[in-house]
Amino acid sequence: MGGGPPRRPRPTDPLARLGPPPPGDRLRGWLVTAALAVVAALVRFPGLGRPTDRGTPIFDEKHYVPQAWQILRNGGVEDNAGYELVVHPPLGKQLIALGELVFGYDPVGWRAAAALFGVVSVVLVVRVARRLTGSTLLGGVAGVLLICDGLSHVQSRVGMLDAFAATFVLAAFATLLRDRADVRARLAAAVAAGRVADSPYGPWMGVRWWRLATGVLLGLGCAVKWSTAWWVAAFGVLMVFWDVRARRAAGVPRPWRGGLLRDAGPGLWALALVPVLTYVASYWAWFRSETAIDRFVVGTKVGTDGPWSFLPDALRSLWYYHGKVLEFHSALTTASSSTGPHPWESKPWSWPMGLRPMLYHYAGDLGGCGDGRSDCVSAVMLVGTPALWWPALAVLALALWRLCTRFDWRYGAVLVAYGAGIVPWFIAYERQMYYFYMAPVAPFLVLATVLVMGEVLGRAGASDERRQTGLLVVGLWVGAVVANFVWLWPILNGTPITPDMWNAQLWLPSWRG
Repeated sequence: MGGGPPRRPRPTDPLARLGPPPPGDRLRGWLVTAALAVVAALVRFPGLGRPTDRGTPIFDEKHYVPQAWQILRNGGVEDNAGYELVVHPPLGKQLIALGELVFGYDPVGWRAAAALFGVVSVVLVVRVARRLTGSTLLGGVAGVLLICDGLSHVQSRVGMLDAFAATFVLAAFATLLRDRADVRARLAAAVAAGRVADSPYGPWMGVRWWRLATGVLLGLGCAVKWSTAWWVAAFGVLMVFWDVRARRAAGVPRPWRGGLLRDAGPGLWALALVPVLTYVASYWAWFRSETAIDRFVVGTKVGTDGPWSFLPDALRSLWYYHGKVLEFHSALTTASSSTGPHPWESKPWSWPMGLRPMLYHYAGDLGGCGDGRSDCVSAVMLVGTPALWWPALAVLALALWRLCTRFDWRYGAVLVAYGAGIVPWFIAYERQMYYFYMAPVAPFLVLATVLVMGEVLGRAGASDERRQTGLLVVGLWVGAVVANFVWLWPILNGTPITPDMWNAQLWLPSWRG
């Protein structure tokens, strides 16, 4: 139940260096996971039907919700050919379409799939945190923190794409961790059997199903949003590093060469080719359509000869289609906007602490906030819970310190996953950017916070006073996040409030537009 395994001398037996086993309280772990899944559903699903913009979608729902409805009517593809292209892959809109198929073309239908994925994210973060910390307590804390994160809450209750991308990225991280544990278990078996030194490069690992699942999940994430590609690269680096470290811990004479020769090649298949194949497969409806945008451009907009003429026309058409999408995104800069910067645009330096939230919906002169008032306000603001987000820089700094001084792989994994979601945006700094790009990063902020909370709790075997003090601090921190979330509840859900209450919710000048 503590923050991590007890501190012990570095073992000399290579079998012992392959890492501790997962927590032994398996039943308790699943009970905690199930209970938090129910809580997440009770928080995410009620009131999905509000608010709307006079019965129509709000904010960027206006793009994806009608496209999802087109997908239902048009055999799986959008039909707005007047714009020639659609700027995001199909999977996220197809998932929205499933909700519309079940519940109809109304706000519940628009948002049901995102809410479901929001609940799945909570389940995943509990399991990942439990594996990282060795503690069911801290796994449960991670679930509570993600439930009470304002950004994750709002994105799970709107018909946009980011909740889907966030879930696929987190699921890929979970399977990558399982692959790490599986590889070490196989190496441990080889050490026990005395086979690890049969070759200077170490043993072959066989088929690594968890790594294959990681590739599929990353491909699905890319089929929601292209930005998931950064996690493909980041997780590939993690995989190579972990494989080499595992071989070294097992006593392989040449771990680097062994890792590159026996792990990196199959890994290139699993984390490069498999995501690409999965991504292309997500265009199944586009391939089979007779009316999909740019489906038959070979012979009209694309020549029939040239160095790539050996490829099927369908793939060449898809390549042209993607070129037009890339052209759109490349031109989507702050300077190119004819009306000036978007009023809620932000840059990545402000994202770690959530300093520039976004107003998704606002309506004034309403009733519904008591005493027969007619000047009530309804608003939905995408804002990360400050008690979770404002300590982010300190949490990340401590994580980096632990990585550099203790070489703790857990902090390295979380920092790499966190950085993959924010660092690339500094490269494309002139592009229009928005705070909701942090939706896939939020679970990794939670995981970093939980790892730090584990340090605060103290290791198993510490004095009772040390443990009680740590438990008090962590309890107060978690309580502050929950209380902060409850305070923000009206502006996360569009509940009518008085103008005074609305002003009290806006803590910083940057929250006011």
